[in-house]
Amino acid sequence: MSNTDILSRVDHTALKATATWEDIYTLCEEALKYHTASVCIPPSYIARAHKTFPQLNLCTVIGFPLGYNTTACKVFEAQQAIQEGASEVDMVVNLGDVKNRDFEAVESEIAALKNAVGNNILKVIVETCYLTENEKIRLCQCVTNAKADYIKTSTGFGTAGATLADIQLFQEHIGPDVKVKAAGGIRTQEDLEAFYAAGCDRLGCSAAVKVLCSK
Repeated sequence: MSNTDILSRVDHTALKATATWEDIYTLCEEALKYHTASVCIPPSYIARAHKTFPQLNLCTVIGFPLGYNTTACKVFEAQQAIQEGASEVDMVVNLGDVKNRDFEAVESEIAALKNAVGNNILKVIVETCYLTENEKIRLCQCVTNAKADYIKTSTGFGTAGATLADIQLFQEHIGPDVKVKAAGGIRTQEDLEAFYAAGCDRLGCSAAVKVLCSK
């Protein structure tokens, strides 16, 4: 695999609470220069980024990072993001519902968000660091049944990030139309290569351009 191959799967990310417009602008310029899959940025920057870089594929986050916003709030966030220029939305599941074993509510919420974004891409962040193996498997089923486009490991704000073991588990239990995004803790070229080789269709990473293109 080449660095170009890896970058084509990277959601070039800046989600720190203190991210400035200068940070976002630089991120977008790098994404265009190195042909990343998208930039993943806070919802508050979507409209400005779309106006400044209309040719760029914009991704944002919904119910982020804790996931316990109401479904109505998440739907509104998603609709506004799409209206302002996002074409991909990464939502966080309600982990309280997961721990309460209310998987019907989890699936219903994912379906509501998929309906809100329509033909645009919906990725579902399940925050693996807080989950048992059985919960991960059940969430694979929820994501598949609700017809989301991706299952995503982590926000990057939890206690741990993506692992190769979780990627393999997802691949064993998701439906054929669901892809996998690894995110959280992907900081080295070795990490990027390993998750790419494991079959991840997207890699959420803030360091990919620096790691792969500064040599």
